[in-house]
Amino acid sequence: MARMEQAAGGHMPGKIPETMIAIGIAEPGEADVLREEERPVPRPGRDQVLIRTAYAGVNRPDILQRKGLYPPPEGASDIPGLEVAGKIVAIGDGVASSLLGTQVCALLGGGGYAQYCLANANHCLQVPDGLAPELAAAFPETLFTVWHNVFGRGWARQGETLLVHGGTSGIGTMAIKLAKLFDLTVIVTCGTDEKCAAARAIGADHAINYKTADFVEEVKRITGGAGVNLVLDMVAGDYTQRNLDCLAEDGRLVTIAVLGGAKATINMAKLMVRRQTITGSTLRSRPDSFKALLAAEIEQNLWPFVEEGRLTPELDRIFPLGEAAAAHRRMEGGEHIGKIVLQVPHG
Repeated sequence: MARMEQAAGGHMPGKIPETMIAIGIAEPGEADVLREEERPVPRPGRDQVLIRTAYAGVNRPDILQRKGLYPPPEGASDIPGLEVAGKIVAIGDGVASSLLGTQVCALLGGGGYAQYCLANANHCLQVPDGLAPELAAAFPETLFTVWHNVFGRGWARQGETLLVHGGTSGIGTMAIKLAKLFDLTVIVTCGTDEKCAAARAIGADHAINYKTADFVEEVKRITGGAGVNLVLDMVAGDYTQRNLDCLAEDGRLVTIAVLGGAKATINMAKLMVRRQTITGSTLRSRPDSFKALLAAEIEQNLWPFVEEGRLTPELDRIFPLGEAAAAHRRMEGGEHIGKIVLQVPHG
């Protein structure tokens, strides 16, 4: 699926409606600015498919976009939503007609909170038989992010130890599950004892309540003073030096968000002596060609686990599309464990 075949021309069946229901952002602000709107159904361009959306995943970047802090990249829909599951109902030029009718999940640049959305054909993965569509919709954003950052940029290897902040978030729960498939030891941080218990139930080897314990000292205790090989961080800011203090020699720190602040002060002398590496990345703004390569890697290396039922996302709650504001409030409240998804109705 991720390796697109060539076709002579596009195909847009006549049964597709002219308009659709979507969630728009009235103006930057709190969750209540999310409103149902009637929008034209988009038409697929070259290399694109039109997906009849069944479920859409909710992610932290959606909240940042709603607040006016994370605008969509050039050419992407202004409708929020970075991942969906549904059926391909139309194709653009360059896409094989055999894809029509295929159930897929897809990584998007935007547009997921709608009855129909466009995706690059090479950013789609075929949903295996037996995988519920709500689970499929919870895969792309977290799976692409964790695979690239933990195993690509972070060079994670069998037998190493990984520290993950936000252990019960969508990213955190996916990191736990993926790391355990490759025989890593996983330490996570969470904000309550209940969330620590949930993270351990999902598969984490150790969980630290960062509100009642110093995670740096706890990591040293757990690892016998050796430190971890890799940190996956969504906080940055003041956490940056503390993360470096958790790392073993030749350890790697990978930052994927800056919830604690974009600036940090670090001790470069300590970093040099311990030969540590800091890296980071974002996904949404990367070119289509990069995302296509990433999808192909995931199809080859991870999708067999999905097909066998050995890898599934942790699902927190499903909201109707019209209650997108409530879904955002739940994510912002920090009570969720795993992924939040929206069910998209079709009359």
